[in-house]
Amino acid sequence: MTARRVVITGMEVLAPGGVGRENFWNLLSDGRTATRGITFFDPAPFRSRVAAEVDFDPYAHGLSPQEVRRMDRAGQFAVVASRGAVADSGLDISSLDPYRVGVTVGSAVGATMALDEEYRVVSDGGRLDNVDHRYASPHLYNHMVPSSFAAEVAWGIGAEGASTVVSTGCTSGIDSVGYAVELLREGTADVMIAGSSDAPISPITMACFDAIKATTPRYDDPEHASRPFDGTRNGFVLGEGAAFFVLEELESAQRRGAHIYAEIAGYATRSNAYHMTGLRPDGVEMAEAIRLALDEARMNGDEIDYINAHGSGTKQNDRHETAAFKRSLGEHAYRTPVSSIKSMVGHSLGAIGSIEIAASALAMEHNVVPPTANLHTPDPECDLDYVPLTAREQLTDAVLTVGSGFGGFQSAMVLANPERSLV
Repeated sequence: MTARRVVITGMEVLAPGGVGRENFWNLLSDGRTATRGITFFDPAPFRSRVAAEVDFDPYAHGLSPQEVRRMDRAGQFAVVASRGAVADSGLDISSLDPYRVGVTVGSAVGATMALDEEYRVVSDGGRLDNVDHRYASPHLYNHMVPSSFAAEVAWGIGAEGASTVVSTGCTSGIDSVGYAVELLREGTADVMIAGSSDAPISPITMACFDAIKATTPRYDDPEHASRPFDGTRNGFVLGEGAAFFVLEELESAQRRGAHIYAEIAGYATRSNAYHMTGLRPDGVEMAEAIRLALDEARMNGDEIDYINAHGSGTKQNDRHETAAFKRSLGEHAYRTPVSSIKSMVGHSLGAIGSIEIAASALAMEHNVVPPTANLHTPDPECDLDYVPLTAREQLTDAVLTVGSGFGGFQSAMVLANPERSLV
């Protein structure tokens, strides 16, 4: 039995500096950065004071006052992005069997902002040892359970099929889409709404990353603070955002004349079972995920035209995945353009994997490789073609996008032109 081929037919992105997929792509292709000093709260007490914030008005994007009151910011992102993806796809969800429409949502930290705010309220700004529950929001339980994100998305579009939250740290955005693809391939669903959302820019998150010195202290120059693969980098810039997709079977999409962004040709994930935050320098686990994703796509490494790197801007990550690309693609790694969009939109934890899938699909759509911004002083240990500063026009029929997450998660996905030969 031939496996069903899965394609992206709808997409929406809420990202720093670029709400909406067109604005998002314009930011990337222009090589502009959206990192800035934190405005959500007073960052003065923190080591890292920069972030990549989304300029987002929930009311302008069609949410009702009740929805805004009920949902955390990340939930609002997810609902708006999923609705936008469905609209972009041209699908009339109401005309489909609702039991054959499913949802997968990725999130690393769930309703962080709402929980942070609720604790501030019930503890009277931290002054009460025993919090006063009378001041808690009636929606506090929904903030405690990330499953509320999938429920909100499913309710919003009328999906009554499989509904799942995937939380695998910073690979959640790839893994949620990968899981949706598997449900489509096995025949559990005909349409999946898949993506991820995180809104972690809060005092508690900044404190956590400050404690392990993972985020950059370069707050005197926020626009140039995110520097993946650069020898002067000193940590990542926290971001936020969401990206969602409509996924369906290739032949069904072709029959209805849908616009197809890309085929999700291969996906795999592995764990290094090594360290909560550390990475082995040889990149063997990521290389294995890449190998398996290529095998599933029935492709060789030398068919990859562009690599959308995890590229967080930490030394251990940049060197780890550079080694993984060399291990999995061999000499072709040196001929393949690689870039990190985190240099422009920061690291939105569980959301970034889906945002990077969107960037990869749009790179194929426009035959343009987005640049790695702020790359002026290359790290000699990172000796591949990282497309510094300026976007590059290039025929792009196959893209490898990868993610690496705390806990040892390593994921890889191959996007391809569905018209390619499957010899």
